[in-house]
Amino acid sequence: MTVSTDRIEKQLVLSAPQERVWRAISDAKQFGSWFGMDLNGTFATGAHVTGKIKPTTVDAEVAKMQEKYAGTPVSFFVERVEPMRVLSFRWHPFALDPAVDYSKEPMTTVTFTLEPAEGGTKLTVVESGFDAIPIDRRVDAFEANEEGWSMIVQLVEKYILLPQS
Repeated sequence: MTVSTDRIEKQLVLSAPQERVWRAISDAKQFGSWFGMDLNGTFATGAHVTGKIKPTTVDAEVAKMQEKYAGTPVSFFVERVEPMRVLSFRWHPFALDPAVDYSKEPMTTVTFTLEPAEGGTKLTVVESGFDAIPIDRRVDAFEANEEGWSMIVQLVEKYILLPQS
C-alpha cells in the first residue's frame, strides 16, 4: 500500500439517493449544519464562501470537540460545481490559530465526488496539496485533517439519515 503525505481520501456508501446526498454537500446551509460551520453565501463555481465554525448539529460528541473552535473564521474558494457529481473547493487546512496569517500559504483542494452505488450513493472525499503547506505546519495539518475527515464522513452519514423536513 502506498502512503501519501499529500493526499487524504475517504470513501463510504450512503444509504440514500444521490439527489439527497448532493443537497447535503452542495447546499451551504446543509453543509454547515453537519460539518460544523455557519456559512455565508452559496456553493457556486468561483464563489468565495466565508463563515465561522459552529458545532455540528448531528453529533453531540463531535460538537463538544468543535466547541473550542466556535467562532473561528473559515473561508472557501469554490473551484467546481458539477451538479449531482462533484463539488470542490480550496481552503487553508487546519487554520485554527487566530494569531497566524494563513493568507500567504498555499491552499489544499477538497473534492467531494458522488457516484451511484448498490444500496445508495458512493461518496469520495479527497483533500490534496499538503506537500505545498509550509513544513512547520504540514504534519500537524495533515494529521488533524486525516482524523477530521474520518469524523466528517460519519457526520454526513448521520445527517443524510435524519428525517427531512
